[in-house]
Amino acid sequence: MRVSVFGLGYVGCVSAACLASLGHEVIGVDVNQVKVDLVNDGKAPVVEERIGELTAEVARTGALRATGDVREAIMGSDVSLVCVGTPSESNGSLCTTYLERVTEQIGAALAEGAERGVRHTVVFRSTMLPGTCGNLLVPILEKYVGGTAGVDFGVAVNPEFLREGTSVRDFFDPPKTVIGELDPASGDTVAALYDGLPGEVFRVPVPTAEAIKYADNAFHGLKIGFANELGAVYQALGVDSHQVMDVFLADRKLNISPAYLRPGFAFGGSCLPKDLRSLVHAARRADVSVPILSHVLASNSDHLQRAVDLVERTGRRRVGLFGLSFKPGTDDLRESPLVELAERLFGKGYDLRIHDANVSLSRLIGANREYIETRLPHLAQLLADSVDEVLDHAEVCLVGTRDPAVLSALPRSGGPMIVDLVRLPDAEARRAEPGYVGLAW
Repeated sequence: MRVSVFGLGYVGCVSAACLASLGHEVIGVDVNQVKVDLVNDGKAPVVEERIGELTAEVARTGALRATGDVREAIMGSDVSLVCVGTPSESNGSLCTTYLERVTEQIGAALAEGAERGVRHTVVFRSTMLPGTCGNLLVPILEKYVGGTAGVDFGVAVNPEFLREGTSVRDFFDPPKTVIGELDPASGDTVAALYDGLPGEVFRVPVPTAEAIKYADNAFHGLKIGFANELGAVYQALGVDSHQVMDVFLADRKLNISPAYLRPGFAFGGSCLPKDLRSLVHAARRADVSVPILSHVLASNSDHLQRAVDLVERTGRRRVGLFGLSFKPGTDDLRESPLVELAERLFGKGYDLRIHDANVSLSRLIGANREYIETRLPHLAQLLADSVDEVLDHAEVCLVGTRDPAVLSALPRSGGPMIVDLVRLPDAEARRAEPGYVGLAW
């Protein structure tokens, strides 16, 4: 394929040289003439493992060249990769100045070359927030080209997952390839660029592709901060943190796994909250600052409050709650987030009815009974014997369980408003219907 790569920094330089080595005819584009000259002389504009040798080889064979002329690059290619920087503004917001500028230039060049009759595909590889492509960049292209994205020209988002220092290795052995496609033809073009490379390919809507890079980097930062905070605490307690993490990392069922990484309701129960409190307390006693760990419970409380806020925004007063125990299939109410939710709603004066098939006040004993009598002493008057009793009462139903009896009884429309706390099995279909709202999806 004939490819133009806009921006010859780390991402652009590596992408251009690697694509050229795969057999594509690549033109690099940059406003910095020094970078252009370096590439044309067979020298990489960045210092990176293997990139010098690779750039020299593909420049020697003519597979890679560079220019400062946008029109020349567009006329000489059928697909453009935009790899310009998106730095932070002083207030932390995303700077899209360079993205907008290069998009305008590409759009103007495409308008000049429209008579060629070749459908050009613009692929944004720069990191940008969800909505940037659809709400900002596509309108710019359509304005300058005078056509419709996905019809007269292609648009896609193709985030990179290249680590500085190992970028070339990461390009040829990617953890995944993500293609946010405005239309299938645009996605096909991007997929063809990487044909033959290993790793799973995900073809997703454009906003999803924009969001993925942020999910990755936020999690990477969180992991580093988490490990470092634990290390500081364990050092203060005289424990070898690396030994601890060796055991931690060996758990591939719960720790290094997909476990707990699906958005849902708040956590609770008899272990997580108390153990987090104990660890944070130990850190404070040892004069160790742990801002990540100390804010986990606060974050969890805020997430629970989102459910309360959703109910408040309906303006309705009769509320039903399905589920009360900490985990489905049990009657364990200790630090259950659903108990906390019920307590907040009841405290705000909502007319509340609750149904959990596993919770009967007469059967509660020990710590369970003591906990519920302290936190929700009015539970007896709030519990309903059946699903239908709750549905008949409620104007708004919060669903905190996947109990088959509850799922089969929930109306699709015409009944109470559904606030989904667990992502119901038919949530995807319900999202398009009035009277349904998901907590975090």
